Amino acid sequence: MELLSTGKGVFLSLMVSMLLAACNAESDAPSTENSPAASTSQALTVYKQPTCGCCKKWMSHIEEAGIDVTGRHMTSMTAVKDRYQIEPRYQSCHTATSSQGYVFEGHIPARYIKAFLANPPDGAIGLAVPGMPVGSPGMEVENRFTPYQVLLLRNDGGHEVYATIETAAQQ
Repeated sequence: MELLSTGKGVFLSLMVSMLLAACNAESDAPSTENSPAASTSQALTVYKQPTCGCCKKWMSHIEEAGIDVTGRHMTSMTAVKDRYQIEPRYQSCHTATSSQGYVFEGHIPARYIKAFLANPPDGAIGLAVPGMPVGSPGMEVENRFTPYQVLLLRNDGGHEVYATIETAAQQ
């Protein structure tokens, strides 16, 4: 106990606290903050596997659209999908969350994320593009394109079509 009463002890205690905080920040547990906030900035935290190249490409697409992106490398995405109530039928390779508490699952074009954040529908938790449609942002393969839908996820577990993407130009 004598060590803690000295300046060195206080410094050591402070360093241990800082190290523990840093370790907790890098854990696989997603943030517990999931309530909408008053923030109007457009920023996303993207939870993804460290080796996923399409996720990196999607993040670049989002940044190019003017949305701030912070990546979080996860060893398992199961906890993230569970935390944000992403049912298996809506899942993709990465999950993004906004500073307002909304969730964006998969390869959603930035324009739809921006539109959603500008006017979030009542009862919505976010948007999803299930699977990994060829030609969607981050999934570009030459000139190939598969039409897909952006789904609006509801807090009751349901969904509705938010947008139908028939051509690459609509992204």
